[in-house]
Amino acid sequence: MSNDRAKTNHRFHWQGRDDQEDGEKRYRLHHVVKSVETLTALANPAPGTPPSIALLGFETDEGVQRNKGRIGASQAPDRIRQALCNLAWHEASTLYDLGNVTTNVSTTSKALEENQALTAEIISRELDHAPLIVLGGGHEIAWSSFLGLAQNLTKHDKTPRIGIINFDAHFDLREYRSRTDSQTLQPSSGTPFSQIADYCQSHQLAFNYLCIGVSKASNTKALFERAEQLNVHTLLDEDMLFEVTPPHLQALEQFMDNVDHLYLTIDLDVFSAAHAPGVSAPAALGLSPEIFYPYFKTILKHKDKLRLADVAEYNPNFDIDGRTAKLAARLVWQIMTALSETK
Repeated sequence: MSNDRAKTNHRFHWQGRDDQEDGEKRYRLHHVVKSVETLTALANPAPGTPPSIALLGFETDEGVQRNKGRIGASQAPDRIRQALCNLAWHEASTLYDLGNVTTNVSTTSKALEENQALTAEIISRELDHAPLIVLGGGHEIAWSSFLGLAQNLTKHDKTPRIGIINFDAHFDLREYRSRTDSQTLQPSSGTPFSQIADYCQSHQLAFNYLCIGVSKASNTKALFERAEQLNVHTLLDEDMLFEVTPPHLQALEQFMDNVDHLYLTIDLDVFSAAHAPGVSAPAALGLSPEIFYPYFKTILKHKDKLRLADVAEYNPNFDIDGRTAKLAARLVWQIMTALSETK
């Protein structure tokens, strides 16, 4: 796929509150984000220049629909941007918006797969210049994110040690390939980590996958057996409802110590529906932000390893008072702030 196809749309206009009486100390995100087609055209930064960070949107409902979920996630990237606009910005880093990749399923039955490959190409290209945060979209974005990261890293190291940390009520390890003529399986929002596992096996890469917040009620026995076969590290939601335990944080630290690069993905359905009602599959229990945050903060302390993050499964159709959008935006803000801090 040539780079002339690796383009995005820029419909969103960053705007918001402007307290001009506060001068340069008034800055909010809408003041500092720059919309660009690509980071490759930007000049090489001089030593000591504040870091750059880029956003990329992935507009699609197709993976969720294939997984028999409630559609609406295609609206998520711009709704999250809208929630980001008025958040105060305290850092000196340069923030870029690469626009959205859109899946148009009316053109071809393989539109999702084609745009996942396109998104991976963009991610691989832009990671040469800045870490990325991808705004989903369904959790099928995880396949694009990992593929783009792996393609970028293997340009320099044939066997990079990549750690995947997924906050999610679901393993997303469903089968995506038809084994018999009677089956009609295909990739969806429920399959990305199966796709990643197969990619790792075929490219001689270790499959290092930690899934935090998994619900036994939302994953079948077959999925738990699949996770065990793949040596997936698991923290169950029912073990995280009341307190943050030192052994869990130690397990997280050990996981990160054993890899060189981190990919963080947050499926918003890991949170209780009280905090994140705007998702395809709201959680009856789920995590509270208070329980989530110490794990999140621990990961962000390893910002030197964090190459890529994404937030998935926000569905504005089912949100209440923008509650889920605000949560997603705050998580993105926290990641950008951590990546902005210089050593």
